[in-house]
Amino acid sequence: MTYQKKTMILRMLEYFIQVAEDKKAKKLMEGLRKGLDPKVEEIKQLFQEEGVAVPFGFTSSDVNLQAPKLYDNGFDIMLCRILKEISMGLYTLHLTMAYREDIIKLYRELSALTQNYYAQFTNYLMEEDILPAPNFINMPKTVDYITDKAYLKGTNVLGQKRKLNTIEYGYIYHGIETNIVGMQMITGFAQCAKNEEAKKYFLKGKSISKNILAEMGNILINDDIYAPATPGGNITTSTEAPFSDKLMMFCTYLMCNFSLGGQSFGAGFSLRNDVNLKLALLAKDVYEYTREGVIVMIDHGWLEEPPGMNRDQISK
Repeated sequence: MTYQKKTMILRMLEYFIQVAEDKKAKKLMEGLRKGLDPKVEEIKQLFQEEGVAVPFGFTSSDVNLQAPKLYDNGFDIMLCRILKEISMGLYTLHLTMAYREDIIKLYRELSALTQNYYAQFTNYLMEEDILPAPNFINMPKTVDYITDKAYLKGTNVLGQKRKLNTIEYGYIYHGIETNIVGMQMITGFAQCAKNEEAKKYFLKGKSISKNILAEMGNILINDDIYAPATPGGNITTSTEAPFSDKLMMFCTYLMCNFSLGGQSFGAGFSLRNDVNLKLALLAKDVYEYTREGVIVMIDHGWLEEPPGMNRDQISK
């Protein structure tokens, strides 16, 4: 998984660096590429030393460096920031699954690299006024305990909704922020995809993202909260694909799984039943959409098969 994801990110970085006009953004992406390159080679060497077939991942055939700009206004760094969020989550998970000392060391180093660039991407976006800060709140002066089970209800006996707490707001805001970037990404993919089935899939994803943004936005608006979310960058008029349909489908697959994870955490830590139900219904839509994408990738030979655990085959 790490090899596939890293080779995908390297191809995307190559394109974004090629078309970048902002010198600071370009330097940040070049630094990340320089840090990731040797790690991909290290993983490849580990496979070779163990006699493992090296995954195909994504190669120069999956990127078109001659394609004009598809995105503008800071989208490159916004997407890189989201990809680093995904990386942080996966590295933490994979680190807890690793037992070999060299694998643990690899993921610790990848985690440090990712955290470093995530912080730099965030600082860049805020300095350029591309990424606004979430809403400010009044700091609590006392510590209280929940004493009434009605706290869990979306409404009380008078039909009044309990106001969101800061944890619930945080997950909803994060969902809005990441879905805006994801919607812009997938809209650009739909604009330039060559395969008609992939194009239809991306357009459906755009519609689902719009619905998620509307539903999450309504939860905040009903509490008189107006989130200053990022505009997500602009899409140009270019229809020339910078990436292969295979790469764009895989990137969408990663983003969908990231969205599912975020919504699961949000539902898990929310104490308001109506918010839990809303997030669960949205997660169901994303899950079904993700599975549709898997079918599209299988139909076109774009999804590599993970190594199997078939003991019967080994015995034969």
